[in-house]
Order: sequence, then C-alpha cells, then structure tokens
Amino acid sequence: MKRSYPSGLPRPRPATAALLSLSLLLAACERGDGPARAGDPPALALIEIATATDQPVQITHAGDGSGRLFIVERRGTIVALETGTSLRTPFLDISDRVGSNGGEQGLLGIAFPPDYATKGYFYADYTDTGGDTVVARFHRLGANPDTADPDSEEILLRVAQPYANHNGGQLAFGPDGYLYIALGDGGSGGDPQGNGQSLATLLGKILRIDVEQDPGAEAYLVPPDNPFVGVTGARPEIWAYGLRNPWRFSFDRLTGELYIADVGQSRYEEIDVQPAAGGGENYGWNLMEGMHCYPANVPTCDTTGLTPPVAEYSHDGGDCSVTGGFVYRGAEYPGLQGTYLYGDFCSGRIRGLRRNGAAWDNRLLLESALRLSAFGEDEHGDLYLADYADGSIYKITLP
Repeated sequence: MKRSYPSGLPRPRPATAALLSLSLLLAACERGDGPARAGDPPALALIEIATATDQPVQITHAGDGSGRLFIVERRGTIVALETGTSLRTPFLDISDRVGSNGGEQGLLGIAFPPDYATKGYFYADYTDTGGDTVVARFHRLGANPDTADPDSEEILLRVAQPYANHNGGQLAFGPDGYLYIALGDGGSGGDPQGNGQSLATLLGKILRIDVEQDPGAEAYLVPPDNPFVGVTGARPEIWAYGLRNPWRFSFDRLTGELYIADVGQSRYEEIDVQPAAGGGENYGWNLMEGMHCYPANVPTCDTTGLTPPVAEYSHDGGDCSVTGGFVYRGAEYPGLQGTYLYGDFCSGRIRGLRRNGAAWDNRLLLESALRLSAFGEDEHGDLYLADYADGSIYKITLP
C-alpha cells in the first residue's frame, strides 16, 4: 500500500527486524546525551506484536480490564488490538469527516474517561474537512464493547486552524479527572501570529476542561482553579502555554507529573516537565526554542517568567521531530523504573530521561530504523511504540 508522510521530512528507512536489540550507545554531547554510568537505564529491545495498521499516531487503552490496545490511525479510524497479532474490525471509523490532506492533519488522539466500562463513551480529537480542530464525544454502539457509533458524535470544542500543520491532538485525562488537550501554535513556521505567547487564543497551549460533570447549557465546564480563570483577555481553558507543537504529553501514573514533548522549529527538540501541583507555566515558544533564544540570530532574550525545558537535543545527526512517550511504571523491568522514554520521528532514536537529584540525565537507549510516531502504555504500565512507515506496533522490552 502506498503511504504518505509528513511534508518536508525524509522518507523512512525500512525496519530491519521484528526484534531490535542494541547495546546502550554513547551519543555526542551536541545531541544532549551524556555518557553512560552505573545506575543508568538499560538498553532496550523491541518486539513486534502487530502489523498492518495504517499511519498509527496513538496507542492507548480503555482501562476496562479487557487488556486491549487501541490504535489511532490518522486517516480517521481506530482499531482494537487483541492479545496476539490480530486486529479487530475498526472500533470507530469517522474517515468521512476527517480532513487529512496535510501530513499533520487527521484523527490525532483519543481518551477514555475513568470508568469507561460503565460510561461507554470516549473522546476524540481530529481535524475536520475544513482543517479545524474538533474535540468530540463518541458512544459505544449499545452494549457492544467492540464497536463505537460514528453517528453518536457530540462536538464539544472547535478551534479554527490558520495553517495545516502544528495541530497537536493529544487528549488525556489527568489524575484530577479533567480532560487535557494539546494544541499547536496554528502552524506555518516561527509562529507568525504569535499564538504561543498570547493568552487570548487556545493555540499553542495545553487546555484543561471538565467534561465529566453536567455542563448545563455549555459544552463543558472550566475548572475553577485553572490558572487564568478571571484574568482579563485570557481564555480560561488554558492550563499551560508557550508551546509550538506538543506531539504527545503524558502523566506519570505514580507522581502525577506532566511530561510534554514539544517539537522544535529547526534546531532543538525539548521535553518539559510540569509538577503535579503545577499550572500556568509558560514554556517559552516563540521567544525560545529549547533553551536558546529564538530566532537564532537574537543574541539575548528576556527569559523572565519562562519555564525552561528539563532536556533538549539538537538536530545534529539526523534528529528533527520529538515524539513524546511515558514514564515507565511497569513491574517487569525494575531497571527502567522512573525513566521517561521518548523518541525522534526522523532518526528513530529512543532516549531515556531520568531525574538525578535536582538535575536530569538524558541517555540514548536505542538506535532504530523506525519512524516513531507514537508511544503507548497499557493498563499494567508496559510500554509500546508505533512505526508510522509500515504500521507495525512494538512492545518495549529488554534484551
């Protein structure tokens, strides 16, 4: 099957094997990867568990005890992965209303609420045929756990997108039960509309809304402790800002910390970490790219009030676009405990980020030949990743 790839990015290298097992590599300092030492997370291996998905962009679970993994396909479908390698008939198909002409448009994220098994509904983020972002609720088809009803859509939020790229698209429920939504800065290059630093727009933000209580006449409620509630000229849904294109965020299931992988412009990729008691942080775009002033020819910039990333890496050596992952909290691999695993779409490198006192250690853990479009976590805390190029799904293991 012929596949398309995000514009401007190099074509993928083919995956070399179902089992990719490589020793821990020492990376150059300019890539932000320090030398290995005792206590570092171990090298990784990947075991292929499924094939034939089409442009996967998310791997998640429903928290319903079924053990299924749900794979979001950019063209507008969701498939449920059973134990083994078989894929069910699409759980949901909304390709008729999803606009995916641009490489960064499409069905981009879903989230199952707490107690989904009883509630029977979930949430999706997609770009419509006009290119705008839609956040909607969908219901299961009756009591059938294997099929969702495309006609049950309830649109909760629609955000106009000025360009085709930088749509974000991540949805996740936080430990507080609220729905968090990632939106990019609206696209083009360099944030020409200044959306990242503007509190008057939802673009370039992480949003936090209440979709689980009865909103009355509204589509959703705004939590009263959101940081910009009551601030003149600010959208109250905003939880954090100064983001370019957060391509995946996740909550540490143990600490509640929020990890955000923000795709850089042309030089640096960054990881931001927000404390569990955070909110209101400004992560700097488009005043900063990573830890550096933006644009590059600006020698100094005012960083007052900005929250710098905890880690960055440059585009030297083939990296170009960060894909956020998860903090490992499974029981199978104690050596990975507390390590945030993330990757790069262009190079296939997987890195591990771990807190070391007040500092952070950033290590290169695996060189792969994959187009890393998504990481995922199952109900037990085991981690997975997706190859956008051929649709394969891998479980992350140790050699």
